[in-house]
Amino acid sequence: MQTCLKSASKEAIINTHGPFVVIGEKINPTGRKKLAEALQANHFDYVRDLAIKQVEAGADVLDVNVGVPGIDEVALMPQVVKAVSEAVDVPLCLDSANPQALAAGLAAMPGRALVNSVNGEERMLASVLPIVKEYGAAVIGLTMDDSGIPNDPEVRVAIADKILNRAAQLGIGADRVVIDPLVMAVGADSSAASITLRTIEMVQRAFGVNVNLGASNVSFGLPDRHTLNQVFLAMAIGAGASCAITDPMKLTSTIRAADLIRGRDGYAKRYIKYLRAHPVQKM
Repeated sequence: MQTCLKSASKEAIINTHGPFVVIGEKINPTGRKKLAEALQANHFDYVRDLAIKQVEAGADVLDVNVGVPGIDEVALMPQVVKAVSEAVDVPLCLDSANPQALAAGLAAMPGRALVNSVNGEERMLASVLPIVKEYGAAVIGLTMDDSGIPNDPEVRVAIADKILNRAAQLGIGADRVVIDPLVMAVGADSSAASITLRTIEMVQRAFGVNVNLGASNVSFGLPDRHTLNQVFLAMAIGAGASCAITDPMKLTSTIRAADLIRGRDGYAKRYIKYLRAHPVQKM
């Protein structure tokens, strides 16, 4: 299945049978004091710089989140969308828990965006899916609902089914819904990653849709997070994930290697091109 995202003149295809798509995570002020301060001051040069560096590092899509406490997301989101779209020509993933901010960003967005996100909660389904429909966007569906995040993969799959069915009722096809099986910290629950991997496999088998991950969540609170993120991401790709919101500076090389190993990079062209542009430092 293919989920097509568009900027003003470029496409990014999330494909269950294609190369893995990198969604750059760095335009998100959570835990990033410098970015939060820049957004509060309406200084967008730093935002543009983050966008450019992520695309240079291999990002196919950029996540855009302006959620600083006390800020007017509805006013700020379209401004940042415009600034990022002027700096780089890749599709965007608009990231907010505020449906009005999503709508404002989509109205300012050239092409087709990915909305991050909806989940199985009734209020979210009722408020976000009509916006996705109105603007012809695609959407990430989180496998949680009014009862929270279930530990049972079967329940997560049932929530995915609910989201897909509700989207279909509005005329939003399965090709425009990317399911996120949710990644929790293994430091808090050693079975968290295995639950996610099992959910990926089950979602793929049941629906054949694209699967997204917030990959770095798995290592939260633990030392040597990079190694954990690399290992988990490679395993998730093998299980059937097709895109991730992650750090392209740190993980694109792992992703290119995974695509090559699983036969989705003919003659190693993308792998070699990436390493030529980003030589590995000799130890």
